Amino acid sequence: MRFWTRRVVFYVITLWAAVSLNFLLPRMMPGDPAAIMIGKLRRASGGRPLSEATITSIHALLGTGKDTSLWDQYLVYWGRMLQGDLGVSSTRYPASVGDLIADALPWTVTLVGTATVISFVIGIVSGAWVGWRRGTWVDQLVPVTTFLQSVPYFWLALVLVAVFSVQLGLLPIFGGYGVFEYPAGPEWSLGFIGSVVVHALLPATTIVISSVGGWLLGMRNMMVQEMAEDYVLTAEAKGLRPSRIRRAYAARNAAIPSLAGFGIALGFVVAGSIVTEQVFSYPGIGKLMIQAVQGLDYALMQGVFLVITLTVLAANVLVDLLYGFIDPRVRRNG
Repeated sequence: MRFWTRRVVFYVITLWAAVSLNFLLPRMMPGDPAAIMIGKLRRASGGRPLSEATITSIHALLGTGKDTSLWDQYLVYWGRMLQGDLGVSSTRYPASVGDLIADALPWTVTLVGTATVISFVIGIVSGAWVGWRRGTWVDQLVPVTTFLQSVPYFWLALVLVAVFSVQLGLLPIFGGYGVFEYPAGPEWSLGFIGSVVVHALLPATTIVISSVGGWLLGMRNMMVQEMAEDYVLTAEAKGLRPSRIRRAYAARNAAIPSLAGFGIALGFVVAGSIVTEQVFSYPGIGKLMIQAVQGLDYALMQGVFLVITLTVLAANVLVDLLYGFIDPRVRRNG
């Protein structure tokens, strides 16, 4: 009970600190989102000055009133957030932040989530095989995948675009689907799904190539360590088949630390791959975050960071709970 109480208190304090920083950091940046929106409205009206009532309404809408203290803005922010109101985007007015995130989130979860699962499976299976066959030619996979992991995202993405899109003309360069084939937007049809898959191949390949090396190296090292344990030697002495020892004994225990890392990685799926989405103009959370920062859109920045924070915290909670049930030593030491 003491372990679970400490965990709950820790994550409650972490959530409060993360939300508070999410509120304060955008307001410490130079610029004023209300001034940006007022400038846009003035240009849209042909340069005519806005009424005082309109300016006051804009400040109230964005929660940045001239006569509103930072503490009052903080309380208003918490109240709106608890009601599910993340505010209105100043760069895409009058679109709400919740609607923008809801539109971008499925693209990121589908792309980055699928790529993360694929890279994890490839890395774990390959790492178990390399660790089992340590000292042979398959060990050469470790430096190759480690090198690919060290290659910058944007450089690898540009190379793939130059080869498969520009030179060979096999895959599209940008977007989440064919905007010319589907000018009305996303729809539920086999043709549209096929277009989405084709447009996701290059960015997904970039993510897989850049991340599979870490999973492979970690699993390989754990596999080597498990192969030296007494229970593996006992299984070999009993005459069990090598394939059974590899799968049912060594690989199963070696994968436990990687499973914890996989849970954390899934939490970061929502954050997207900012560089990859920017290079491929993919309509995900990463691209939305870049647009929010460039436009000094406080509400949109706060909404995106809040969703990322909650997802990462939820992943950490699940991993803690899983470890607490699997390993009693964690509860005793916690």
